[in-house]
Amino acid sequence: MLKQRIITALVLAPLALIAVLFLPIWWFEIAIAGVVALGAYEWANMSGIVGRPNKAAFMVAIFVACILLSMLVEVEMIWYQGQLHPLYHAILGIAVLWWLVSLAMIIAYPRYSLKWRNSRSIRGLFGVLTLIPTWVAVISLRTSLHDIDPLYGSSLIFYVLGIVWAADIGAFFVGVKFGRHKLRPNVSPGKTLEGLLGGVAASLAIIAFAALHYQVAPSRIWLHLVIGGITVGVSALGDLNESMLKRCAGIKDSGKLLPGHGGVLDRIDSLTAAFPVFAFCYVTWMA
Repeated sequence: MLKQRIITALVLAPLALIAVLFLPIWWFEIAIAGVVALGAYEWANMSGIVGRPNKAAFMVAIFVACILLSMLVEVEMIWYQGQLHPLYHAILGIAVLWWLVSLAMIIAYPRYSLKWRNSRSIRGLFGVLTLIPTWVAVISLRTSLHDIDPLYGSSLIFYVLGIVWAADIGAFFVGVKFGRHKLRPNVSPGKTLEGLLGGVAASLAIIAFAALHYQVAPSRIWLHLVIGGITVGVSALGDLNESMLKRCAGIKDSGKLLPGHGGVLDRIDSLTAAFPVFAFCYVTWMA
């Protein structure tokens, strides 16, 4: 299993690096739409949609929705005079509301869950609210200040990846060593409050480095710390949300596409929450 995980990571990491740094924006939009679409196929499985044709239909629908958005909002109009396109900004705002609703669902679970647990349509809608904003967020960050510095948006993406991965690593080691208080045992028995706090602490190093790299004014450092902390906290919410849906579906992994890692959603579940919320905060208060 460990060998499979390492081989898969060694293959995927360079591909992701090349895509974020070197792909032209149009092809980058298609590539991210493809990743989101693969996640949609797995989400269909978690939603109780049966049959490969039906799952494939949901996957294609999500992919087409992303491409239609890219055609509706041309690359040069994603950002105009320092402002994100209103449609993309609205989608990110909807994502923030969705994750607040998701938080309430996780806190209450399994109470009040009977209606949505038994509805494929509602769980499918949850997938739309999760996956489409993820695409919008990644594209919005990648194109930020692109006319001034083509790599600036890439650095924003790596920033989010860095603080989320640092939080995951910190949460794992602190949780294993000191974890005593279960975060939401009905949803994910392995997650602990100590692990979450350890993850937030580990991410502070990345946040501090980024503040120095971007030469943030001392008076605004607190804003970066708050938004970074929120992003890390929300990333845990994305993980718990997928765990809740997998529990409802009675499955351990979202899929089998990535040997040693499970499915695509198992690798990006935390990012589906972190990217939209960070992008909304960035657009609203930091851009």
